[in-house]
Amino acid sequence: QVQLVESGGGLVQAGGSLRLSCAASGIIFSINAMGWYRQAPGKQRELVADITRGGSANYADSVKGRFTISGDNAKNTVYLQMNSLQPEDTAVYYCNAPIIATTKGLVFDSWGQGTQVTVSS
Repeated sequence: QVQLVESGGGLVQAGGSLRLSCAASGIIFSINAMGWYRQAPGKQRELVADITRGGSANYADSVKGRFTISGDNAKNTVYLQMNSLQPEDTAVYYCNAPIIATTKGLVFDSWGQGTQVTVSS
């Protein structure tokens, strides 16, 4: 019914940059907010950044000033520009949409399959 598909992960040296994309597919009326989470080995999944449909963004303290989240409502897509990457940013990054309005009703807590980001020192 609804799918979130991430892309853009990879291997980068410390100080480098990557841009992640997450596109929601399906017959979608609207998405109120989307966000990026990450999970490093042995750690809990944590919020990296999220953004509302109106463009209001929120960031984890650990990424403020380095990462930028943006969205394209017409494409149901959210992006995460990651600059000045550090080894501690290494994790699987997941896209999330808390509520998606579709032709068949509301879909809650949708997740992508994850994309690996590895930062070498």
